[in-house]
Amino acid sequence: MKISFHGAAGCVTGSNYLIETSNCRFLVDCGMFQGSKTLRENNYRNFAYDPASIDFVLVTHAHIDHTGLLPKLVKHGFMGPIYATEPTVDLLKHLLPDSARIQEIEVLQKNRRNERKGLEEIQPIYDEADAEKAISLLKGLRRYESFSPAKGCQVTYHNAGHVLGSAFIEIVLEEGAEKRTIVFSGDLGEDDHPIVNDPDRFKSADFLVVESTYGNRNRDKVSKEDRYARLAEVFKEAEKRGGKIIIPAFALERTQDLLHDILILKQRGQVSRIPVVVDSPLAKEITQVFVKYPECYDEDAREVMRSMGGLFDHPDFRFTNSVDESKGLNQQNDNVIMSASGMCDAGRIKHHLKHNLWNPANTVVFVGYQAEGTLGRLILEGAKTVRIHGEEVTVNAKIEQIYGYSGHADQNGLMNWLAAVEEVRRAVFVVHGEPDAADDFAALLNEKRGFMAIAPRMNEEFDLLTAEAVAAGIVKKPAVAKSDAKKAQAAKPAVTVKPGRDSYNLYADLMLRLAEFMRNNKSEEERSKKLAAMLSQL
Repeated sequence: MKISFHGAAGCVTGSNYLIETSNCRFLVDCGMFQGSKTLRENNYRNFAYDPASIDFVLVTHAHIDHTGLLPKLVKHGFMGPIYATEPTVDLLKHLLPDSARIQEIEVLQKNRRNERKGLEEIQPIYDEADAEKAISLLKGLRRYESFSPAKGCQVTYHNAGHVLGSAFIEIVLEEGAEKRTIVFSGDLGEDDHPIVNDPDRFKSADFLVVESTYGNRNRDKVSKEDRYARLAEVFKEAEKRGGKIIIPAFALERTQDLLHDILILKQRGQVSRIPVVVDSPLAKEITQVFVKYPECYDEDAREVMRSMGGLFDHPDFRFTNSVDESKGLNQQNDNVIMSASGMCDAGRIKHHLKHNLWNPANTVVFVGYQAEGTLGRLILEGAKTVRIHGEEVTVNAKIEQIYGYSGHADQNGLMNWLAAVEEVRRAVFVVHGEPDAADDFAALLNEKRGFMAIAPRMNEEFDLLTAEAVAAGIVKKPAVAKSDAKKAQAAKPAVTVKPGRDSYNLYADLMLRLAEFMRNNKSEEERSKKLAAMLSQL
């Protein structure tokens, strides 16, 4: 009876955990690595296990960093059921094909550049056909229920309060006379989060696998009214400036949370009739899924829905449909543009930033965490120039940040969630955090709760009977290839992790600083002297 960690171990994304017993072999989540270019390269590497050997997958929630490699898993031989709540299933019907299209577009662009450089053509991680195959394997669970996917394995889903349909998962494993209970937190939301219900609690387990996105940080406590007031303040200030408001927002949850809050402010007369345009076909589809599951809303959201006739239907709200509509938004000066992705690393938001960051009349509003290495992080940290679509863009727009929208509990929120836990009999595995966050949270759990808390690293394996490490950084060789798909899977070494700023980030920074130096130094003599000195050190 073993557990091994193949994602979100030493980093925040790529959640992927393998459980092995004498009765079954299954995954909890199969997520995509996001963030820096070096980290994303792990998506092209082979799995550390044979996908065909996996009996089933348990999905905590729909976010791509927890589900984005499911089509790849199917592409390389997995054929079992994928269990998730019904809202999660409906969300994945839109999210997985969208992810596939992104892979295909990115690879097309890379291959154009590679052709000019004389480099070999590369293939996408997966395509839409693979995504549709993965969707065909989804098994929806009615709300939060218990079931047995295999002999000696009982699974119960509980509300995690993170996004629509999100869950933490309680698993009871039996092997001979031995029994172990293991709880996977997935991503945990804060209490009093917009729209979705607060997270459920549990009492005890043998093992807990808990996220640590904010494991070493606390945010200032932001109440609903504080959040409303800050949003109204930013809108009013932006209106005075006379430009557009650009909001990078994830298509899932963050967009709907913002629409919910803007609707409340409009109801109260605290913001004007500024048009709010959601420029994301995916966000439009996901919003329709939200409409389908009002039973997942908290009481406050239900009251707004009753009083306003719906959460997302308002004359000032508009969803774009076409690319031409999206491009046309940059010719207008008096609207709010909400677009994905939330960290500005893909999607239409990059187009809007490229065309609007330079204008001091405009306002860019960040409402969520910006991971190390992302464009959003660079802008938020005060970069004077950034590179978007290969062009250098000056940052003159007003940059604002609004707290209170995070889908993740901070350190105090995590400890509050754990306050209901009477015992973790064997060990806590701290995952889904940057190394410092995970290590610090593990130390806090050791100190404050007396838990044996461990922050595992990539591919590390533990025996669930003894709670001891079997191997550190173990990499299992894939099974002998029996198909082209498996040959492709085995083409690269097993997944590794390099979180944070990498060589690609540093190179981009160097190019931006060099461009700034060339602009600010008009003397040819001074330019040549400085550049010669730099070259001599290479």
